[in-house]
Amino acid sequence: MTVSQDLVSIIIPVYNSAQYLPYCLDSICGQTYQHLQIILVDDGSTDGSSDICDRYAARDHRIQVIHQENQGISIAQNAGLDASKGRYLAFADNDDVLDRRNIELLLHALKSTDADMSKARWQQFGSSQIGSIVNEAAHGAATPRSIQVFTNPLKAYQTYFCKSLRIFMDMTGKSGEARYFNEANWCRLYKAGLWEGIRFPPGRYAQDIMVAGPLYRRMSKVADIDTVLYYWLQSPSSVTHALRSMNFYRDNVAAGLTNFKLALDSGITPMRSYYSIWDGLRSETAAAGSDPKNQQKLRLDRKRADALFQSMGLFQRIRCTISTWVRHLEKLVYDARIKNMA
Repeated sequence: MTVSQDLVSIIIPVYNSAQYLPYCLDSICGQTYQHLQIILVDDGSTDGSSDICDRYAARDHRIQVIHQENQGISIAQNAGLDASKGRYLAFADNDDVLDRRNIELLLHALKSTDADMSKARWQQFGSSQIGSIVNEAAHGAATPRSIQVFTNPLKAYQTYFCKSLRIFMDMTGKSGEARYFNEANWCRLYKAGLWEGIRFPPGRYAQDIMVAGPLYRRMSKVADIDTVLYYWLQSPSSVTHALRSMNFYRDNVAAGLTNFKLALDSGITPMRSYYSIWDGLRSETAAAGSDPKNQQKLRLDRKRADALFQSMGLFQRIRCTISTWVRHLEKLVYDARIKNMA
């Protein structure tokens, strides 16, 4: 497979991941596509991750390390975006592992279809599986037999978030899984121009959800390859899985409200955002307890959500309600099966 040597910038925010960071960096430095700018943004690590970044930079000229005081993942990602020089952009989490052909195959899919973004499949794994995952990633994925292309990414993002729907569509030959993607930035390759004027909001837990709607609305076409190219570590201590606060849930509700309105304004039924708001309010209710200030914040969020929900037509509300309950049941199964991986 021949791919022209356009520079690809890979942004990796780093914070206290000394145990897994070398696996991540080895998988990136060992990519079959080598014309890379590897940007490590050390967000004030205290566990030796900073030294690991510097050691890797000393032996690989493609690596640029940015050391900063701990300011959170949004500012770290923004620092990486500001430092990027590539025509294409990718992100990776500091404890995950990339297939050695990740960039090669994603770049081929993007350029051969003239898409705005390309994406592939990912696989969750527990910490006890790290050895076998590293070996599998180093072996390299097979070249995919086909590339699926779809238009209107914002509609796909809002619509195909239920696994049950995607399975049904695949059974009927309508490529449901190819149309699925979430807010995660990894296992994607973007045209860098998509990010002009878009930055992650500082100090927010749901920074990726906040930029999802505006980013996907800019896209015309997305290319998908049915190949696992990214391995996602399931760690109980991660932000995704750790015990969450009232502010965490309020952030997710606020992000859902923003994307909900953006979808409606674009003529799209905001099924995913409806679920995100509904689920966030449930969690916010539990976290609020009897604290009067929290109860006041909860009432305000409910009022905002109700106003947006009422702005939909009846058929839209029915679709959103059905998909929300389907997704809720799926999430119960997912949590039991995936988030307890060891």
